[in-house]
Amino acid sequence: MQKLQFDEQQIRDVIDRVVKRTMNIDFTWDWPCGVAFYGISKAWEVTGKQEYIDFMIKFVDEYIEIGLPDFMVNACAMGHAMITLHEATGDQKYLDIALKKAEYLRKDAVRFGQNVFQHTVSSKNDFPEQAWADTLFMAAYFLLRMGFKLNNKDYIEDALNQFYWHEEYLQDERTELFFHAWDNVRKNNLSGIHWARANAWAAYTMARAYRMLNYLNPMWMQLGGALGDQLSALVRLQAEDGMWHTILDDPASYPETSASAGIGAALILWGHPLHAKYVQNALAGILDNISEDGSVRNVSAGTAVMLNADDYKKVPFKRVQGWGQGLALVFLCSLLESKQPESK
Repeated sequence: MQKLQFDEQQIRDVIDRVVKRTMNIDFTWDWPCGVAFYGISKAWEVTGKQEYIDFMIKFVDEYIEIGLPDFMVNACAMGHAMITLHEATGDQKYLDIALKKAEYLRKDAVRFGQNVFQHTVSSKNDFPEQAWADTLFMAAYFLLRMGFKLNNKDYIEDALNQFYWHEEYLQDERTELFFHAWDNVRKNNLSGIHWARANAWAAYTMARAYRMLNYLNPMWMQLGGALGDQLSALVRLQAEDGMWHTILDDPASYPETSASAGIGAALILWGHPLHAKYVQNALAGILDNISEDGSVRNVSAGTAVMLNADDYKKVPFKRVQGWGQGLALVFLCSLLESKQPESK
């Protein structure tokens, strides 16, 4: 049986390069920054490098002085970094921001059906009664973290309700893969594409949530079943170069790094012994897509629910993206985490 092998110092060096490159992106207070800073937060957790925290403090404090923008579901991803900054500094102002985001989700976020968060990227009614896999990272997992941090049962139950219904709406019973989105008005999954990054959002956050729950919680079994089936399907779709295609079940679509990193991290967290060979292959593929300067390459641009498969294939992947940097860090840090005592 193959065991996962890697040079720990090499991984630490790559993490540092990716963090430094990420520090040179001029983010706004939105979900790309939220994912990138979540990755930097994980890098701080596994390396203890104070400069990572100092960078985030500088950015956040400048934004506080300017004034934070109006909240929306996607931008609640910035709450992850606020949790980390509070844990790193003890400064209440960061927890206060995280709490405001959690309360926004509880009281003001647009919902439909069984209190499911509607995917929103602005103050407008962007996608009426649509659930996207992205929301599991941007909002549901954040709310779950806040629930455990504050011992707030309402937060925990609301977050788990999001996981339950996103799985119900998005996981394909035929393939066990996740669709990109659900339209509750049309009662369908729109173009019905098994988009890779959607599966990464779902797999990674379910793996994290599963680790946080007690086995006596019914959602522990629900998440474990959904994640186990999804990962069993995903490993069989890994390309020879260790990557996953942007349309998972279409080998003619391009390999995509952010999704591959998120899926790889989920496999590490799930910890199935027979999956080590897939993680090993993913490590090789992801490292091949990280430049010497820490730029994570071949990351698809921000992607709406496209009309058809051809349109997904045309989404550009030239630019360095915050979510690519962040998810690459998540994968690399998960490797180091696997050698350390379990963390949240």
